[in-house]
Amino acid sequence: MNLGALLREASGLDLTEAMVERALKQRMRSLALTRHEDYEALLAGGELQQLIELVVVPESWMFRDPEAFGAAADFVRRRLAARPELRQRILSIPCAGGEEPYSMAMTLQDAGVARDACSIEALDLSALAVARARAGRYTRNAFRGQDLAFRERHFSAAGDDYQLSDAIRQRVGFSQGNLLAFDVSASAGRYDVIFCRNLLIYFDEPTAAAAIANLATLLADDGLLLAGYAEVPTFCRHGFVQLRAPGAFALQKQAAAQAAARPRAAAPARANPPRRPAAPAKAAAPALSAPPAPLARATPSAPGAPAGAPTARSAAPDGAALLAEARRQADAGELRAAAASCRGALAANPDTAEAYFILGMVNDCERDSGAAEDCWRRCIYLQPDHYEALCHLALLAQQAGDAAKASAFQQRAARVYRRSLADAGTGAAR
Repeated sequence: MNLGALLREASGLDLTEAMVERALKQRMRSLALTRHEDYEALLAGGELQQLIELVVVPESWMFRDPEAFGAAADFVRRRLAARPELRQRILSIPCAGGEEPYSMAMTLQDAGVARDACSIEALDLSALAVARARAGRYTRNAFRGQDLAFRERHFSAAGDDYQLSDAIRQRVGFSQGNLLAFDVSASAGRYDVIFCRNLLIYFDEPTAAAAIANLATLLADDGLLLAGYAEVPTFCRHGFVQLRAPGAFALQKQAAAQAAARPRAAAPARANPPRRPAAPAKAAAPALSAPPAPLARATPSAPGAPAGAPTARSAAPDGAALLAEARRQADAGELRAAAASCRGALAANPDTAEAYFILGMVNDCERDSGAAEDCWRRCIYLQPDHYEALCHLALLAQQAGDAAKASAFQQRAARVYRRSLADAGTGAAR
């Protein structure tokens, strides 16, 4: 039996052999087993879930990336002001130990949004994380940053820990489950806001695409999705558009963003399930605005253009055509053809950073991480502000266990991201 394949199928996680072996040894040690055959006999029962618990990463803290909660609250209040009878629904997936959905609940409570006006559902693969979330008890590690005034408002001391108030706990419903096994057809368009942050970084490209497809089905057509900063390019490759919400890493379905960008365009009728009446909410905050195209496909008009865009600073027409063909081939899964087109583009112009980026993606899809890293390093040498290449290098470093290098690339990518939004401006309200 291939334990790694079994774990990957059950969890969806792109696990290395070292991670699988480490979890296997820990469980066998806990059960005082020495033979793999004896352990494998237990997997048909509940042991597989115990093994999954060791490979998931439930690390989080209260108000992680606080701008995301502000953007979501503004979005909810704006919708309630327009349609107070429609109850807003929020999903947090994965929810870890409850830090994210509870942060959203505190934000709504502090903003004066009535409990009946908005529901929050939270889902995680780890049953242990869900149990911890329901208990609502946290150590000091869950509170980071300088502004901890929320802890005084919503928590009480419980020895060395902190206990969340019942008022906040009652605003969130928790369940254990897997996004990849979610019955999306029964919940199509159910959620107005979805938090799905730092999940795709643990998936390979096909699994990430499947996860995004499920999220797109669950999200209302005009809903808001909050992602992790390194995941924005992946969402943009699969039907989402980045919104101008500094620090929030917010996205919307591409069709909805394009419709919003058309002047005087009537919004399409939504096909969401019926909702319970909601209490009126306060006046709406300024709207988020959508750019005309996702960050990963933006076309630069100046040297300081948004990251992730092709440089083509001095490419000959033939080289530009080859690069465009390489993108098309890569998106279609024609990896060998895409690599050949990239090499042709580099022959026409050796300084084409985007050709190295696409070659890196091809190598990554073929699971040659060494070649992928080399290509992406060449890409950022030629274009230091290439957002996607920086994100992928950060993930490679993280997977290799080099936390310092991963952090350095993450910080560079975050600076590029913030700079691109500043260059684009805040835009007009939708």
